[in-house]
Amino acid sequence: MTEEGTRTGRSETEEERADRRWGELIQEVRVAQTGVQILFGFLLTVVFQPKYGELARTDQIIYIVTVVLGACATGALIGPVSLHRLVSGRRVKPRAVRLAGRLTFVGLILLLATMASSLLLILRVATHDGYVPWLVAAVVAWYLTCWYGLPLWVRHRHTDRD
Repeated sequence: MTEEGTRTGRSETEEERADRRWGELIQEVRVAQTGVQILFGFLLTVVFQPKYGELARTDQIIYIVTVVLGACATGALIGPVSLHRLVSGRRVKPRAVRLAGRLTFVGLILLLATMASSLLLILRVATHDGYVPWLVAAVVAWYLTCWYGLPLWVRHRHTDRD
């Protein structure tokens, strides 16, 4: 507490902090899981479409890479749920929260790669133009700005140094 009686931070134990951070993390993961699962489900259906066989070999390779990236993103973003279930009650929540946070971060990077790869494939098939890599790069730059740049700027700009 400061002299004026206002709180300067949270008064919580390591376990209370872990509980709070776990709840926050699960809410964040729910958003990312939904997006990656919808995208992955859509990707799984593409290979069964008649036009898949007409794709250029390069586009088929991009598709395969995209599916593998989507599968990896799905695994990383569902991983925290499995982690929690398997270690629940073992008094390791602070460590589990840190590990789940890392899994989520990796999952977001893989989701970014999956989305970029999907966009590359779709735009290549839809346009066949040389500006496609530039469009994909611009979208990736936008994702990086929204997902990492802005949060890191806020973290740097508004974190108390005390």
